[in-house]
Amino acid sequence: MITTELIITDIFITFAHCINRAYRSMEKKKILYISQEITPYLPETEMSEIARYLPQGIQEKGREIRTFMPRYGSVNERRNQLHEVIRLSGMNMVIDDTDHPLIIKVASIQAARMQVYFIDNEDYFHRKHVITNSKGEEFEDNDERALFFARGVLETVIKLRWAPDLIHCHGWMTALVPLFIKKYYYNDPLFEQSKVVYSLYNDDFKKPLNKDFNKKVLLEGIKPDDVSKLKTPTYENLSKMAVDYSDAVIKGTENINSEVEKYVKSSEKLFLDYQPKETYIDAYNDFYEKVW
Repeated sequence: MITTELIITDIFITFAHCINRAYRSMEKKKILYISQEITPYLPETEMSEIARYLPQGIQEKGREIRTFMPRYGSVNERRNQLHEVIRLSGMNMVIDDTDHPLIIKVASIQAARMQVYFIDNEDYFHRKHVITNSKGEEFEDNDERALFFARGVLETVIKLRWAPDLIHCHGWMTALVPLFIKKYYYNDPLFEQSKVVYSLYNDDFKKPLNKDFNKKVLLEGIKPDDVSKLKTPTYENLSKMAVDYSDAVIKGTENINSEVEKYVKSSEKLFLDYQPKETYIDAYNDFYEKVW
């Protein structure tokens, strides 16, 4: 027998759910941008420009954003007014059985009212060049640099206690982020609702990464089968693995690796084709809604 008290209770619960849904829909969506390059800290490329102007455009649409890149040695700290964030620095990360201090720095792009966080480490990033040396040869430890950068960003976000609704990765140096979110940090409350979008660019590296890369990424919860593509750590295989663990993929430049593009289109991933400079901010914003 249904009593008046039960009816009132049901109405109250329904009302509470409606209020909760309305509150969550009014909350600002939080987007974490991770890029291997951002202008004006590095020369202008299609990737560095998107990583600079996309967060600003999305922030102006009412989203909350955080942006990260590596602190390469070519980034002039004085001219760009970088300073260390003491409360976020001081952690050590073990990469291939060696401790590496994680230093976090920050700079502001005043015109955009936007901060950029920098992942810094003397062993990996204090070099005059970014991906290759003065002879154009790729650094032998690029695999560890990518590993340190990906983990450094996510560990810093945890320290910030900032839960992103969406993580947008730009460039192959961010390719481990989707794997880590889905296999290593998956039970962390800050990331359990996070969706991952991976943007592909014309940024191929020619020489495969270190042959032991697939072993170095075996953090707790990550099994050899999860990173089987890294047994041969070419640009194509690293990109394919990033696609596998992402929720959606964007073609960031008009021309990307043809093998990887074919792989994406044969997958069942949400996919956004290349967008010109005039429309990409609106197109990406609409695409985020589809991903959510």
